Amino acid sequence: MQQTLNTTLLIIGGGPGGYVAAIRAGQLGISTILVEGQALGGTCLNIGCIPSKALIHVAEQFQQTRHHSQGSALGINVAAPTLDIGKSVEWKDGIVDRLTTGVAALLKKHKVQVIHGWARVVDGKTVDIEGADTRIQCEHLLLATGSKSVNLPMLPLSGPIISSTEALAPKALPKRLIVVGGGYIGLELGIAYRKLGAEVSVVEAQERILPAYDSELTQPVLESVKQLGIKLYLKHNVEGFDAGTNTLQVRDPNGDSLNLETDQVLVAVGRKPNTQGWNLEALNLEMNGSALRIDQRCQTSMRNVWAIGDLAGEPMLAHRAMAQGEMVAELIAGQHREFNPTAIAAVCFTDPELVVVGKTPDEAKAAGLDCIVSSFPFAANGRAMTLESKSGFVRVVARRDNHLIVGWQAVGVGVSELSTAFGQSLEMGARLEDIAGTIHAHPTLGEAVQEAALRALGHALHL
Repeated sequence: MQQTLNTTLLIIGGGPGGYVAAIRAGQLGISTILVEGQALGGTCLNIGCIPSKALIHVAEQFQQTRHHSQGSALGINVAAPTLDIGKSVEWKDGIVDRLTTGVAALLKKHKVQVIHGWARVVDGKTVDIEGADTRIQCEHLLLATGSKSVNLPMLPLSGPIISSTEALAPKALPKRLIVVGGGYIGLELGIAYRKLGAEVSVVEAQERILPAYDSELTQPVLESVKQLGIKLYLKHNVEGFDAGTNTLQVRDPNGDSLNLETDQVLVAVGRKPNTQGWNLEALNLEMNGSALRIDQRCQTSMRNVWAIGDLAGEPMLAHRAMAQGEMVAELIAGQHREFNPTAIAAVCFTDPELVVVGKTPDEAKAAGLDCIVSSFPFAANGRAMTLESKSGFVRVVARRDNHLIVGWQAVGVGVSELSTAFGQSLEMGARLEDIAGTIHAHPTLGEAVQEAALRALGHALHL
């Protein structure tokens, strides 16, 4: 006999958006049920952000040790290292397990009922849990089903053709890897695999890698990729894979066919909202392309049905989903909120790292803004030198009339950590003078932030 549960808030999806919404709702005393078909933490914790950064760290450490085995400028010499990839994956899984266990504990602490199972929407107030003989009735339905990898019809996933999920849990490293897609996922993993010892090639249909970012910003990454010995096939289109000969067929810009031999092909051509398999059609909600259309309060076209994160389209970022989840819980509790951030940082964990917050010079120009654009190179930053990394820069974009900062970009070692300062300065409406007049600790990479602002004002000190 089917059991029926009643709750104020029902959340479908336990990724960063869903679990944060549930925790905040629990804190606010809202009766909440969270349904998740796989592991808590979603793509981000299990097969995305966290495991990829763990693998990137392993790759960096291995490459550094190998560098020291060949005699480094630092005077450190060690024997040639070996890699036990099984142990590396075990370490990565340990981090994931600690984080997902922590999420479960937080949900329990805040009295959120977690149901492990696959949700199937009946209507805006009713959801069935497949295989659990359970029906849930709710006042508010929050959809947080995330996204999934885009597949290419000519490269069906099986055997040597893998997605990022398999790439993050290798049982053994391939001798040769071809990455299809030169965006941030493909390059992050391609660079990591190259540092781990694989021969890596990247096939990208556009004319340059990281096409979503401007060429000045991606130039240091391009130089690093070439220095690592990664082969680039730009403006090349994939046609198929021959399993008999283990060759990827691609077409070059002249229309000629090439056969590229490989052991594995990693398909990393982007992600799309996860709208299939849970009867979303029953709600007949308004769409925005392949994503759900939402307003500034994350409301869909149906009253009391909310959507957050990747399901609501770009930018598909875990931190955006978290902020939206927190807001929706507060709205249900009767608070007045709107999701209207000045900027959301986008970070690319390539080597070197890349950060974009707010408007780029091109975007500012397209918006009709007359802006000052100023960069400060890490080659003139003492901390960058001590980290053996002098490539890259910090760039600021500010209005010429009142010096209001509208954007920050950076490329270089560890610049992901500057994203917080960039985001805060934009949210707080900082002007060039505010950043230039703030004493930045020495020696830090953050000094390049102050110097970029000083340079925009015409008096950089260390250039």
